[in-house]
Amino acid sequence: LTSWRSPPNGAKIHLRNLRNFNSKTSRPSLFRLPCKPLLAVSSTSVENGILYDFGRETFGYLDFSEMRGEGKVLIYYGESKEEALGTEHCETMDILSVQDGKVTDLALRTVHPLTNDCYMMESSKAFRYVYVVCDEQISVGKVSMQYEYMPETYRGSFQCDNDLLNRIWEIGAYTMHLTTREFFIDGIKRDRWVWSGDAIQSYLMNYYLFFDSETVKRTIWQLRGKDPVTSHINTIMDYTFYWFLSVYDYYMYTGDEKFVKQLYPRMKSLMEYVLGRTDSDGMVQGMTGDWVFVDWADGYLDKKGQLAFEQVLFCKSLETMVLCARLAGEMQDARGYEKLSSSLRKKLEPAFWSEDAKALVHNRIGGKQSTSVTRYANMFAVFYDYLSEEKQQLIKQSVLLNNSILKITTPYMRFYELEALCAMGEQEQVMEEMLAYWGGMLKEGATSFWEKYNPDEKGAEHLAMYGRPYGKSLCHAWGASPIYLLGKYYLGVKPVKPGYEEYAVTPALGGLKWMKGSVPVPGGKITVYMDRKTIRLKADKGKGYLYVAAKKLPKASVGEFQKVAEGKYRLWIDTNQEVTVHY
Repeated sequence: LTSWRSPPNGAKIHLRNLRNFNSKTSRPSLFRLPCKPLLAVSSTSVENGILYDFGRETFGYLDFSEMRGEGKVLIYYGESKEEALGTEHCETMDILSVQDGKVTDLALRTVHPLTNDCYMMESSKAFRYVYVVCDEQISVGKVSMQYEYMPETYRGSFQCDNDLLNRIWEIGAYTMHLTTREFFIDGIKRDRWVWSGDAIQSYLMNYYLFFDSETVKRTIWQLRGKDPVTSHINTIMDYTFYWFLSVYDYYMYTGDEKFVKQLYPRMKSLMEYVLGRTDSDGMVQGMTGDWVFVDWADGYLDKKGQLAFEQVLFCKSLETMVLCARLAGEMQDARGYEKLSSSLRKKLEPAFWSEDAKALVHNRIGGKQSTSVTRYANMFAVFYDYLSEEKQQLIKQSVLLNNSILKITTPYMRFYELEALCAMGEQEQVMEEMLAYWGGMLKEGATSFWEKYNPDEKGAEHLAMYGRPYGKSLCHAWGASPIYLLGKYYLGVKPVKPGYEEYAVTPALGGLKWMKGSVPVPGGKITVYMDRKTIRLKADKGKGYLYVAAKKLPKASVGEFQKVAEGKYRLWIDTNQEVTVHY
Protein backbone atom coordinates (compact mmCIF):
# COMPACT_ATOMS: atom_id res chain seq x y z
CA LEU A 1 0.00 0.00 0.00
CA THR A 2 1.04 3.57 -0.60
CA SER A 3 2.26 5.13 2.62
CA TRP A 4 -0.07 7.67 4.14
CA ARG A 5 -0.12 10.36 6.74
CA SER A 6 -2.39 10.01 9.73
CA PRO A 7 -5.18 12.58 10.13
CA PRO A 8 -5.03 15.06 13.01
CA ASN A 9 -5.72 13.70 16.50
CA GLY A 10 -9.39 12.87 16.89
CA ALA A 11 -10.14 13.24 13.18
CA LYS A 12 -12.82 10.89 11.89
CA ILE A 13 -12.99 9.38 8.44
CA HIS A 14 -16.29 7.59 7.89
CA LEU A 15 -17.05 4.82 5.43
CA ARG A 16 -19.26 7.11 3.40
CA ASN A 17 -16.49 9.67 2.92
CA LEU A 18 -14.21 7.38 0.93
CA ARG A 19 -16.42 5.40 -1.40
CA ASN A 20 -14.68 6.53 -4.60
CA PHE A 21 -10.98 5.73 -4.59
CA ASN A 22 -10.32 7.48 -7.86
CA SER A 23 -7.74 10.21 -7.30
CA LYS A 24 -4.41 10.91 -5.60
CA THR A 25 -6.26 12.56 -2.73
CA SER A 26 -8.72 9.66 -2.32
CA ARG A 27 -6.59 6.52 -2.15
CA PRO A 28 -7.59 3.21 -0.53
CA SER A 29 -4.46 3.50 1.60
CA LEU A 30 -5.86 6.68 3.15
CA PHE A 31 -8.95 4.97 4.46
CA ARG A 32 -9.50 4.97 8.19
CA LEU A 33 -12.38 4.20 10.48
CA PRO A 34 -13.34 6.80 13.10
CA CYS A 35 -10.80 7.48 15.85
CA LYS A 36 -11.01 8.98 19.32
CA PRO A 37 -8.26 9.73 21.86
CA LEU A 38 -7.68 7.41 24.82
CA LEU A 39 -5.26 7.81 27.71
CA ALA A 40 -3.28 5.09 29.44
CA VAL A 41 -4.65 4.25 32.87
CA SER A 42 -1.16 3.83 34.34
CA SER A 43 2.52 4.10 33.53
CA THR A 44 5.28 2.24 35.36
CA SER A 45 9.06 2.47 35.06
CA VAL A 46 10.50 -0.93 34.17
CA GLU A 47 14.28 -1.20 33.74
CA ASN A 48 15.21 1.16 30.87
CA GLY A 49 11.68 2.01 29.75
CA ILE A 50 8.12 2.77 30.73
CA LEU A 51 5.24 0.29 30.61
CA TYR A 52 1.90 1.87 29.71
CA ASP A 53 -1.36 0.09 30.54
CA PHE A 54 -4.48 1.16 28.63
CA GLY A 55 -6.74 -0.82 30.96
CA ARG A 56 -8.15 -3.30 28.48
CA GLU A 57 -7.60 -4.74 25.03
CA THR A 58 -7.72 -2.00 22.42
CA PHE A 59 -6.76 -1.16 18.84
CA GLY A 60 -5.39 1.93 17.18
CA TYR A 61 -2.44 4.28 16.84
CA LEU A 62 0.03 5.34 19.52
CA ASP A 63 0.29 9.09 19.99
CA PHE A 64 3.52 10.66 21.37
CA SER A 65 3.69 14.14 22.91
CA GLU A 66 6.65 16.09 24.28
CA MET A 67 9.08 14.04 22.17
CA ARG A 68 12.38 15.86 22.63
CA GLY A 69 15.96 15.17 21.67
CA GLU A 70 17.38 12.77 19.11
CA GLY A 71 17.76 9.02 18.98
CA LYS A 72 15.71 5.85 18.73
CA VAL A 73 12.41 4.96 20.40
CA LEU A 74 11.68 1.24 20.69
CA ILE A 75 8.02 0.29 21.08
CA TYR A 76 6.91 -3.19 22.20
CA TYR A 77 3.20 -4.01 22.08
CA GLY A 78 1.47 -6.64 24.18
CA GLU A 79 -2.01 -7.99 24.68
CA SER A 80 -0.54 -9.03 28.02
CA LYS A 81 2.06 -7.46 30.30
CA GLU A 82 4.31 -10.45 29.69
CA GLU A 83 4.18 -9.94 25.93
CA ALA A 84 4.97 -6.20 26.07
CA LEU A 85 7.94 -6.84 28.36
CA GLY A 86 9.03 -9.91 26.39
CA THR A 87 11.09 -7.80 24.00
CA GLU A 88 12.71 -10.80 22.30
CA HIS A 89 9.45 -12.58 21.50
CA CYS A 90 6.57 -10.07 21.46
CA GLU A 91 4.50 -10.41 18.29
CA THR A 92 4.56 -6.74 17.27
CA MET A 93 6.98 -3.85 17.73
CA ASP A 94 8.00 -0.56 16.12
CA ILE A 95 11.19 1.50 15.99
CA LEU A 96 11.24 5.25 15.48
CA SER A 97 14.36 7.25 14.71
CA VAL A 98 14.20 10.98 15.55
CA GLN A 99 16.78 13.29 14.03
CA ASP A 100 16.89 16.87 12.73
CA GLY A 101 13.26 17.47 13.67
CA LYS A 102 12.06 14.48 11.64
CA VAL A 103 10.69 11.05 12.60
CA THR A 104 11.56 7.98 10.56
CA ASP A 105 9.36 4.93 10.97
CA LEU A 106 11.91 2.19 10.33
CA ALA A 107 9.23 -0.45 9.67
CA LEU A 108 7.36 1.58 7.05
CA ARG A 109 10.46 3.47 5.85
CA THR A 110 8.58 6.75 5.95
CA VAL A 111 9.80 10.14 7.16
CA HIS A 112 7.61 12.91 8.62
CA PRO A 113 8.28 16.13 10.48
CA LEU A 114 8.02 16.19 14.26
CA THR A 115 5.36 18.87 14.72
CA ASN A 116 5.15 20.66 18.07
CA ASP A 117 7.09 17.75 19.59
CA CYS A 118 4.17 15.44 18.69
CA TYR A 119 3.99 12.33 16.50
CA MET A 120 1.27 9.75 15.88
CA MET A 121 2.12 6.27 14.58
CA GLU A 122 1.12 5.49 11.02
CA SER A 123 0.39 1.80 11.57
CA SER A 124 -2.31 0.50 13.87
CA LYS A 125 -1.71 -2.19 16.45
CA ALA A 126 -3.67 -4.30 18.92
CA PHE A 127 -2.55 -4.04 22.52
CA ARG A 128 -3.38 -3.43 26.12
CA TYR A 129 0.19 -2.78 27.24
CA VAL A 130 2.95 -0.83 25.49
CA TYR A 131 6.58 -0.84 26.62
CA VAL A 132 8.49 2.22 25.38
CA VAL A 133 12.30 2.31 25.59
CA CYS A 134 14.13 5.51 24.58
CA ASP A 135 17.80 6.20 23.88
CA GLU A 136 19.48 8.38 26.49
CA GLN A 137 19.41 11.45 24.22
CA ILE A 138 15.64 11.39 23.62
CA SER A 139 12.61 11.53 25.91
CA VAL A 140 8.86 11.19 25.58
CA GLY A 141 6.67 13.12 28.01
CA LYS A 142 3.33 11.52 27.28
CA VAL A 143 2.05 8.42 25.46
CA SER A 144 -1.64 8.15 24.55
CA MET A 145 -3.49 6.61 21.61
CA GLN A 146 -6.10 7.11 18.94
CA TYR A 147 -8.62 4.28 19.35
CA GLU A 148 -9.94 3.23 15.92
CA TYR A 149 -13.37 1.64 15.79
CA MET A 150 -16.31 0.74 13.60
CA PRO A 151 -19.27 2.95 14.56
CA GLU A 152 -21.82 0.33 15.61
CA THR A 153 -24.99 0.56 17.69
CA TYR A 154 -25.56 -2.15 20.29
CA ARG A 155 -29.12 -3.07 19.33
CA GLY A 156 -29.12 -6.32 21.29
CA SER A 157 -28.91 -6.55 25.07
CA PHE A 158 -28.84 -9.09 27.89
CA GLN A 159 -28.98 -8.81 31.68
CA CYS A 160 -29.72 -11.30 34.46
CA ASP A 161 -29.26 -11.97 38.17
CA ASN A 162 -25.80 -13.53 37.62
CA ASP A 163 -23.11 -10.82 37.61
CA LEU A 164 -20.51 -13.09 36.03
CA LEU A 165 -22.80 -13.89 33.11
CA ASN A 166 -23.54 -10.19 32.66
CA ARG A 167 -19.80 -9.58 32.48
CA ILE A 168 -19.39 -12.40 29.95
CA TRP A 169 -22.03 -10.80 27.72
CA GLU A 170 -20.36 -7.37 28.01
CA ILE A 171 -16.88 -8.70 27.20
CA GLY A 172 -18.33 -10.75 24.34
CA ALA A 173 -19.95 -7.63 22.91
CA TYR A 174 -16.70 -5.69 23.23
CA THR A 175 -14.77 -8.52 21.54
CA MET A 176 -17.25 -8.42 18.67
CA HIS A 177 -16.93 -4.65 18.39
CA LEU A 178 -13.13 -4.78 18.25
CA THR A 179 -13.17 -7.40 15.48
CA THR A 180 -15.92 -5.69 13.47
CA ARG A 181 -14.17 -3.42 11.01
CA GLU A 182 -14.63 -2.86 7.27
CA PHE A 183 -15.22 -6.62 7.34
CA PHE A 184 -15.65 -9.15 10.13
CA ILE A 185 -12.05 -10.14 10.85
CA ASP A 186 -10.72 -12.97 13.00
CA GLY A 187 -8.54 -11.11 15.49
CA ILE A 188 -6.95 -7.70 15.85
CA LYS A 189 -3.36 -8.61 16.74
CA ARG A 190 -2.12 -11.18 14.31
CA ASP A 191 -4.01 -12.10 11.16
CA ARG A 192 -6.54 -9.27 10.92
CA TRP A 193 -7.91 -11.38 8.11
CA VAL A 194 -11.28 -12.57 6.89
CA TRP A 195 -11.55 -16.31 7.48
CA SER A 196 -14.80 -17.98 6.48
CA GLY A 197 -15.05 -20.21 9.55
CA ASP A 198 -14.54 -17.23 11.83
CA ALA A 199 -16.83 -15.00 9.79
CA ILE A 200 -19.91 -17.26 9.88
CA GLN A 201 -19.83 -17.12 13.66
CA SER A 202 -19.33 -13.35 13.62
CA TYR A 203 -22.41 -13.01 11.41
CA LEU A 204 -24.51 -15.01 13.87
CA MET A 205 -23.30 -13.01 16.86
CA ASN A 206 -23.91 -9.85 14.86
CA TYR A 207 -27.56 -10.78 14.29
CA TYR A 208 -28.02 -10.75 18.08
CA LEU A 209 -25.93 -7.63 18.77
CA PHE A 210 -25.61 -5.08 15.94
CA PHE A 211 -27.71 -6.53 13.10
CA ASP A 212 -25.25 -4.89 10.72
CA SER A 213 -26.30 -6.38 7.38
CA GLU A 214 -23.94 -4.28 5.28
CA THR A 215 -20.79 -5.62 6.93
CA VAL A 216 -22.12 -9.16 6.51
CA LYS A 217 -22.63 -8.59 2.79
CA ARG A 218 -19.22 -6.97 2.33
CA THR A 219 -17.54 -9.89 4.09
CA ILE A 220 -19.42 -12.54 2.09
CA TRP A 221 -18.45 -10.83 -1.17
CA GLN A 222 -14.85 -10.40 -0.06
CA LEU A 223 -14.49 -14.06 0.85
CA ARG A 224 -15.96 -15.31 -2.40
CA GLY A 225 -13.72 -13.28 -4.70
CA LYS A 226 -13.90 -13.57 -8.45
CA ASP A 227 -14.24 -16.38 -10.97
CA PRO A 228 -12.78 -18.73 -12.02
CA VAL A 229 -12.57 -20.71 -8.79
CA THR A 230 -9.12 -22.22 -8.35
CA SER A 231 -9.20 -23.25 -4.68
CA HIS A 232 -11.44 -23.58 -1.67
CA ILE A 233 -12.22 -20.40 0.26
CA ASN A 234 -9.15 -19.61 2.39
CA THR A 235 -7.87 -22.88 0.78
CA ILE A 236 -9.87 -24.72 3.49
CA MET A 237 -12.52 -27.23 2.43
CA ASP A 238 -14.76 -26.77 5.47
CA TYR A 239 -14.53 -22.97 5.05
CA THR A 240 -16.06 -23.26 1.58
CA PHE A 241 -19.06 -24.99 3.15
CA TYR A 242 -19.32 -22.39 5.90
CA TRP A 243 -19.51 -19.76 3.16
CA PHE A 244 -22.58 -21.43 1.64
CA LEU A 245 -24.18 -21.80 5.06
CA SER A 246 -23.56 -18.15 5.87
CA VAL A 247 -25.69 -17.16 2.88
CA TYR A 248 -28.54 -19.30 4.20
CA ASP A 249 -28.24 -17.68 7.64
CA TYR A 250 -28.15 -14.19 6.13
CA TYR A 251 -31.35 -14.81 4.19
CA MET A 252 -33.17 -16.26 7.21
CA TYR A 253 -32.27 -13.36 9.51
CA THR A 254 -32.69 -10.51 7.01
CA GLY A 255 -35.10 -11.75 4.33
CA ASP A 256 -32.86 -10.02 1.75
CA GLU A 257 -33.84 -11.91 -1.39
CA LYS A 258 -32.14 -9.36 -3.68
CA PHE A 259 -28.70 -10.12 -2.25
CA VAL A 260 -29.16 -13.86 -2.73
CA LYS A 261 -30.13 -13.33 -6.36
CA GLN A 262 -27.06 -11.14 -6.94
CA LEU A 263 -24.78 -13.69 -5.31
CA TYR A 264 -26.27 -16.82 -6.86
CA PRO A 265 -23.98 -16.99 -9.95
CA ARG A 266 -20.93 -16.99 -7.63
CA MET A 267 -22.58 -19.63 -5.45
CA LYS A 268 -23.17 -21.82 -8.48
CA SER A 269 -19.61 -21.57 -9.82
CA LEU A 270 -18.18 -22.34 -6.38
CA MET A 271 -20.43 -25.38 -6.01
CA GLU A 272 -19.38 -26.55 -9.47
CA TYR A 273 -15.80 -26.47 -8.21
CA VAL A 274 -16.76 -28.56 -5.18
CA LEU A 275 -18.74 -31.09 -7.23
CA GLY A 276 -15.76 -31.47 -9.55
CA ARG A 277 -13.73 -32.74 -6.59
CA THR A 278 -16.09 -35.38 -5.18
CA ASP A 279 -15.23 -39.07 -5.08
CA SER A 280 -17.11 -42.06 -6.48
CA ASP A 281 -19.45 -42.01 -3.44
CA GLY A 282 -20.38 -38.39 -4.10
CA MET A 283 -18.47 -37.39 -0.95
CA VAL A 284 -15.63 -34.93 -0.44
CA GLN A 285 -12.10 -35.73 0.68
CA GLY A 286 -9.06 -33.53 1.08
CA MET A 287 -7.14 -33.32 -2.17
CA THR A 288 -3.81 -31.79 -3.17
CA GLY A 289 -3.84 -28.11 -2.22
CA ASP A 290 -6.72 -28.48 0.23
CA TRP A 291 -6.43 -27.65 3.90
CA VAL A 292 -8.86 -29.78 5.91
CA PHE A 293 -9.02 -27.75 9.10
CA VAL A 294 -11.91 -28.88 11.34
CA ASP A 295 -10.39 -27.39 14.55
CA TRP A 296 -7.20 -26.70 16.50
CA ALA A 297 -7.23 -29.86 18.62
CA ASP A 298 -5.15 -30.67 21.71
CA GLY A 299 -4.60 -34.20 20.51
CA TYR A 300 -4.38 -36.24 17.31
CA LEU A 301 -7.12 -35.46 14.81
CA ASP A 302 -7.10 -37.69 11.73
CA LYS A 303 -8.00 -35.75 8.57
CA LYS A 304 -7.67 -38.56 6.02
CA GLY A 305 -10.39 -40.15 3.93
CA GLN A 306 -14.08 -39.29 4.10
CA LEU A 307 -14.62 -37.22 7.24
CA ALA A 308 -18.18 -37.40 8.56
CA PHE A 309 -17.91 -33.75 9.61
CA GLU A 310 -17.14 -32.61 6.06
CA GLN A 311 -20.00 -34.64 4.56
CA VAL A 312 -22.50 -33.09 7.00
CA LEU A 313 -21.37 -29.58 6.02
CA PHE A 314 -21.40 -30.53 2.34
CA CYS A 315 -24.94 -31.88 2.59
CA LYS A 316 -26.21 -28.73 4.29
CA SER A 317 -24.46 -26.63 1.62
CA LEU A 318 -26.29 -28.53 -1.12
CA GLU A 319 -29.58 -27.93 0.69
CA THR A 320 -28.70 -24.23 0.81
CA MET A 321 -28.14 -24.30 -2.96
CA VAL A 322 -31.65 -25.70 -3.43
CA LEU A 323 -33.15 -22.75 -1.57
CA CYS A 324 -31.01 -20.13 -3.30
CA ALA A 325 -31.55 -21.57 -6.77
CA ARG A 326 -35.30 -21.31 -6.23
CA LEU A 327 -34.98 -17.71 -5.06
CA ALA A 328 -32.94 -16.96 -8.19
CA GLY A 329 -35.63 -18.56 -10.36
CA GLU A 330 -33.24 -21.34 -11.49
CA MET A 331 -35.62 -24.25 -11.04
CA GLN A 332 -33.59 -26.74 -13.08
CA ASP A 333 -30.58 -26.05 -10.85
CA ALA A 334 -32.77 -26.45 -7.78
CA ARG A 335 -33.92 -29.89 -8.91
CA GLY A 336 -30.33 -30.96 -9.57
CA TYR A 337 -29.09 -29.80 -6.16
CA GLU A 338 -32.10 -31.40 -4.47
CA LYS A 339 -31.24 -34.74 -6.05
CA LEU A 340 -27.61 -34.46 -4.90
CA SER A 341 -28.46 -33.38 -1.36
CA SER A 342 -31.08 -36.09 -0.96
CA SER A 343 -28.64 -38.74 -2.18
CA LEU A 344 -25.89 -37.63 0.19
CA ARG A 345 -28.28 -37.31 3.13
CA LYS A 346 -29.35 -40.94 2.67
CA LYS A 347 -25.71 -42.08 2.70
CA LEU A 348 -24.62 -40.32 5.88
CA GLU A 349 -26.09 -42.66 8.45
CA PRO A 350 -25.19 -45.98 6.76
CA ALA A 351 -21.67 -44.73 6.11
CA PHE A 352 -20.81 -43.31 9.51
CA TRP A 353 -23.21 -44.50 12.23
CA SER A 354 -21.72 -47.06 14.60
CA GLU A 355 -24.03 -49.12 16.79
CA ASP A 356 -21.10 -50.00 19.02
CA ALA A 357 -20.13 -46.37 19.61
CA LYS A 358 -23.73 -45.12 19.57
CA ALA A 359 -22.44 -42.21 17.48
CA LEU A 360 -21.15 -41.16 14.08
CA VAL A 361 -17.55 -42.25 13.65
CA HIS A 362 -14.99 -39.61 12.72
CA ASN A 363 -14.06 -40.90 9.26
CA ARG A 364 -14.07 -43.69 6.73
CA ILE A 365 -11.08 -44.80 4.65
CA GLY A 366 -11.51 -47.09 1.65
CA GLY A 367 -15.13 -47.63 2.59
CA LYS A 368 -14.19 -48.88 6.07
CA GLN A 369 -15.31 -47.07 9.22
CA SER A 370 -12.65 -46.00 11.67
CA THR A 371 -13.15 -46.65 15.36
CA SER A 372 -12.45 -43.01 16.22
CA VAL A 373 -15.31 -40.87 17.53
CA THR A 374 -15.03 -37.09 17.79
CA ARG A 375 -17.53 -34.43 18.69
CA TYR A 376 -17.57 -32.53 15.40
CA ALA A 377 -19.83 -34.48 13.04
CA ASN A 378 -22.08 -35.58 15.90
CA MET A 379 -22.89 -32.11 17.16
CA PHE A 380 -23.52 -30.73 13.65
CA ALA A 381 -25.79 -33.67 12.83
CA VAL A 382 -27.76 -32.86 15.99
CA PHE A 383 -28.55 -29.20 15.32
CA TYR A 384 -29.11 -29.84 11.60
CA ASP A 385 -31.59 -32.52 12.73
CA TYR A 386 -30.00 -35.15 10.47
CA LEU A 387 -30.65 -37.99 12.90
CA SER A 388 -33.68 -39.37 14.71
CA GLU A 389 -34.55 -38.08 18.17
CA GLU A 390 -33.48 -41.45 19.59
CA LYS A 391 -30.02 -41.24 18.04
CA GLN A 392 -29.62 -37.61 19.06
CA GLN A 393 -30.21 -38.64 22.66
CA LEU A 394 -27.66 -41.44 22.28
CA ILE A 395 -25.13 -38.90 20.96
CA LYS A 396 -25.78 -36.60 23.89
CA GLN A 397 -24.71 -39.34 26.29
CA SER A 398 -22.04 -41.12 24.27
CA VAL A 399 -20.34 -38.01 22.85
CA LEU A 400 -21.42 -34.58 24.04
CA LEU A 401 -21.50 -35.42 27.76
CA ASN A 402 -18.69 -37.98 27.55
CA ASN A 403 -15.41 -36.64 28.93
CA SER A 404 -13.41 -39.48 27.37
CA ILE A 405 -14.06 -38.08 23.87
CA LEU A 406 -11.37 -35.65 22.65
CA LYS A 407 -12.15 -32.35 24.36
CA ILE A 408 -12.69 -29.10 22.52
CA THR A 409 -10.46 -26.27 23.74
CA THR A 410 -11.22 -23.54 21.19
CA PRO A 411 -14.16 -21.16 21.54
CA TYR A 412 -14.54 -21.82 17.79
CA MET A 413 -15.89 -25.32 18.26
CA ARG A 414 -17.28 -24.73 21.76
CA PHE A 415 -19.74 -22.50 19.89
CA TYR A 416 -21.17 -25.50 18.04
CA GLU A 417 -20.83 -27.97 20.90
CA LEU A 418 -22.87 -25.78 23.22
CA GLU A 419 -25.39 -25.01 20.49
CA ALA A 420 -25.99 -28.72 20.00
CA LEU A 421 -26.62 -29.13 23.74
CA CYS A 422 -28.96 -26.12 23.77
CA ALA A 423 -30.86 -27.56 20.81
CA MET A 424 -31.53 -30.63 22.97
CA GLY A 425 -32.77 -28.57 25.91
CA GLU A 426 -29.61 -28.71 28.03
CA GLN A 427 -29.57 -24.98 28.91
CA GLU A 428 -28.65 -25.61 32.54
CA GLN A 429 -25.64 -27.70 31.53
CA VAL A 430 -24.60 -25.08 28.97
CA MET A 431 -24.98 -22.31 31.55
CA GLU A 432 -22.50 -24.12 33.79
CA GLU A 433 -20.15 -24.53 30.83
CA MET A 434 -20.35 -20.86 29.86
CA LEU A 435 -19.71 -19.66 33.39
CA ALA A 436 -16.75 -22.04 33.77
CA TYR A 437 -15.19 -21.60 30.31
CA TRP A 438 -15.67 -17.91 29.56
CA GLY A 439 -15.63 -17.10 33.24
CA GLY A 440 -12.30 -18.92 33.37
CA MET A 441 -10.84 -16.50 30.85
CA LEU A 442 -12.10 -13.57 32.92
CA LYS A 443 -10.46 -15.01 36.02
CA GLU A 444 -7.20 -15.10 34.05
CA GLY A 445 -7.57 -11.36 33.47
CA ALA A 446 -9.13 -11.37 29.98
CA THR A 447 -10.58 -8.06 28.82
CA SER A 448 -11.63 -9.60 25.50
CA PHE A 449 -12.11 -13.26 24.63
CA TRP A 450 -9.33 -15.45 23.28
CA GLU A 451 -8.57 -17.58 20.25
CA LYS A 452 -8.12 -20.63 22.46
CA TYR A 453 -8.53 -21.44 26.13
CA ASN A 454 -7.53 -24.63 27.88
CA PRO A 455 -8.42 -24.52 31.60
CA ASP A 456 -5.67 -27.07 32.30
CA GLU A 457 -2.97 -24.60 31.26
CA LYS A 458 -1.34 -22.30 33.80
CA GLY A 459 0.16 -18.82 33.75
CA ALA A 460 2.12 -17.92 30.62
CA GLU A 461 0.95 -21.16 28.94
CA HIS A 462 -2.29 -19.28 28.21
CA LEU A 463 -0.39 -16.82 26.00
CA ALA A 464 1.37 -19.33 23.75
CA MET A 465 0.24 -20.77 20.43
CA TYR A 466 1.79 -21.90 17.13
CA GLY A 467 5.06 -22.64 18.95
CA ARG A 468 5.48 -18.98 19.92
CA PRO A 469 5.30 -17.76 23.54
CA TYR A 470 2.88 -14.94 22.68
CA GLY A 471 1.40 -16.28 19.45
CA LYS A 472 -2.16 -16.60 20.75
CA SER A 473 -4.71 -13.92 19.89
CA LEU A 474 -6.31 -12.60 23.08
CA CYS A 475 -9.06 -10.87 21.10
CA HIS A 476 -10.66 -13.28 18.67
CA ALA A 477 -14.13 -12.93 17.18
CA TRP A 478 -15.05 -16.57 17.64
CA GLY A 479 -14.55 -16.11 21.38
CA ALA A 480 -17.74 -14.03 21.64
CA SER A 481 -20.22 -16.87 21.12
CA PRO A 482 -22.21 -16.31 24.37
CA ILE A 483 -23.78 -13.33 22.56
CA TYR A 484 -25.40 -15.76 20.12
CA LEU A 485 -26.17 -18.52 22.62
CA LEU A 486 -27.86 -16.17 25.11
CA GLY A 487 -29.93 -14.49 22.40
CA LYS A 488 -31.08 -17.63 20.61
CA TYR A 489 -31.32 -20.22 23.37
CA TYR A 490 -31.99 -18.29 26.58
CA LEU A 491 -33.97 -15.24 25.45
CA GLY A 492 -34.97 -17.86 22.89
CA VAL A 493 -35.52 -15.68 19.82
CA LYS A 494 -35.03 -16.98 16.27
CA PRO A 495 -36.57 -16.43 12.83
CA VAL A 496 -38.93 -19.09 11.49
CA LYS A 497 -39.54 -17.36 8.16
CA PRO A 498 -37.02 -15.11 6.38
CA GLY A 499 -36.54 -11.66 7.88
CA TYR A 500 -38.53 -12.53 11.03
CA GLU A 501 -41.80 -12.43 9.08
CA GLU A 502 -42.57 -15.19 11.55
CA TYR A 503 -40.53 -15.80 14.69
CA ALA A 504 -40.32 -18.29 17.53
CA VAL A 505 -39.53 -17.32 21.11
CA THR A 506 -38.64 -20.16 23.49
CA PRO A 507 -37.19 -18.54 26.61
CA ALA A 508 -35.23 -20.70 29.06
CA LEU A 509 -33.73 -19.51 32.34
CA GLY A 510 -31.18 -22.31 32.44
CA GLY A 511 -30.86 -21.98 36.21
CA LEU A 512 -31.11 -18.18 36.36
CA LYS A 513 -33.64 -16.45 38.62
CA TRP A 514 -34.49 -13.81 36.01
CA MET A 515 -33.25 -12.41 32.73
CA LYS A 516 -34.17 -9.68 30.29
CA GLY A 517 -32.89 -8.58 26.95
CA SER A 518 -33.64 -7.61 23.40
CA VAL A 519 -32.87 -9.16 20.03
CA PRO A 520 -32.66 -6.91 16.95
CA VAL A 521 -34.87 -7.74 13.98
CA PRO A 522 -35.45 -5.91 10.70
CA GLY A 523 -37.29 -2.71 11.59
CA GLY A 524 -37.19 -3.10 15.37
CA LYS A 525 -36.49 -5.59 18.13
CA ILE A 526 -38.03 -8.38 20.19
CA THR A 527 -37.80 -7.79 23.93
CA VAL A 528 -38.08 -10.61 26.46
CA TYR A 529 -38.28 -10.66 30.26
CA MET A 530 -38.53 -13.90 32.22
CA ASP A 531 -38.45 -14.95 35.84
CA ARG A 532 -39.69 -18.15 37.46
CA LYS A 533 -43.36 -17.12 37.30
CA THR A 534 -43.69 -14.50 34.57
CA ILE A 535 -42.76 -13.87 30.93
CA ARG A 536 -43.16 -10.54 29.16
CA LEU A 537 -42.67 -10.29 25.41
CA LYS A 538 -42.87 -7.36 23.03
CA ALA A 539 -42.19 -7.69 19.30
CA ASP A 540 -41.97 -4.52 17.22
CA LYS A 541 -42.39 -6.41 13.95
CA GLY A 542 -43.64 -9.77 12.69
CA LYS A 543 -45.71 -12.41 14.40
CA GLY A 544 -44.99 -15.81 15.83
CA TYR A 545 -45.26 -18.34 18.61
CA LEU A 546 -44.15 -18.03 22.21
CA TYR A 547 -43.27 -21.49 23.56
CA VAL A 548 -43.43 -22.14 27.30
CA ALA A 549 -42.55 -25.17 29.40
CA ALA A 550 -44.95 -25.37 32.35
CA LYS A 551 -46.67 -27.85 34.63
CA LYS A 552 -50.12 -26.48 33.78
CA LEU A 553 -51.75 -24.31 31.13
CA PRO A 554 -50.19 -20.78 31.30
CA LYS A 555 -52.33 -17.64 31.25
CA ALA A 556 -51.68 -14.76 28.86
CA SER A 557 -52.84 -11.14 28.79
CA VAL A 558 -53.65 -11.63 25.08
CA GLY A 559 -54.79 -14.86 23.45
CA GLU A 560 -54.88 -18.43 24.73
CA PHE A 561 -52.22 -21.13 24.95
CA GLN A 562 -52.40 -24.43 23.11
CA LYS A 563 -50.90 -27.62 24.49
CA VAL A 564 -48.36 -29.07 22.02
CA ALA A 565 -46.87 -31.84 24.20
CA GLU A 566 -46.74 -32.90 27.81
CA GLY A 567 -45.57 -29.85 29.77
CA LYS A 568 -45.18 -27.73 26.60
CA TYR A 569 -47.51 -24.95 25.43
CA ARG A 570 -47.53 -22.28 22.73
CA LEU A 571 -49.19 -18.91 22.25
CA TRP A 572 -49.70 -17.22 18.88
CA ILE A 573 -48.74 -13.52 19.01
CA ASP A 574 -49.73 -11.12 16.25
CA THR A 575 -49.63 -7.83 18.14
CA ASN A 576 -46.83 -5.32 18.74
CA GLN A 577 -48.16 -4.66 22.23
CA GLU A 578 -46.46 -6.23 25.25
CA VAL A 579 -47.85 -9.64 26.18
CA THR A 580 -47.63 -10.87 29.78
CA VAL A 581 -47.70 -14.56 30.65
CA HIS A 582 -48.06 -16.21 34.04
CA TYR A 583 -46.97 -19.85 34.21
